[in-house]
Amino acid sequence: MSTIKQFQVTFDCADPERVARFWCEVLGYVAPAPPEGFATWDAYNLSLPAERRNAGFVCSDPSGVGPRMYFQRVPEGKVAKNRVHLDVRVGTGLVGAERLATLEAECTRLVALGAIRQYVLLADEENESCITMQDIEGNEFCLD
Repeated sequence: MSTIKQFQVTFDCADPERVARFWCEVLGYVAPAPPEGFATWDAYNLSLPAERRNAGFVCSDPSGVGPRMYFQRVPEGKVAKNRVHLDVRVGTGLVGAERLATLEAECTRLVALGAIRQYVLLADEENESCITMQDIEGNEFCLD
């Protein structure tokens, strides 16, 4: 018999704190307080050797239900489509024009945060509409 395991979603990126804060805004997640003895994350980062500054950042669901998200700096840029992506579920239970209007409203909010709208997939016989987007570093995700 298997047991349920917790998991974390990890993003490779160029600027961990920037990408983490974007996803905090998208999902309603929160960033942790700076380490003890530091008033801000900037102050903490300045205390580190240059190669360790902004090497990683975390955000989490304040209710504790959703997975922890970890953002780690990597030297290479994104070069291909993600093999795994997040579906941000803003239209659950909605259909037709009501669903599309909800997706469009959220898309507008996220574009203002720096996301890029790619395209709309309209409902067909099997699937409801969704909007494919990219975060501020080009990682694909869907508004579903």
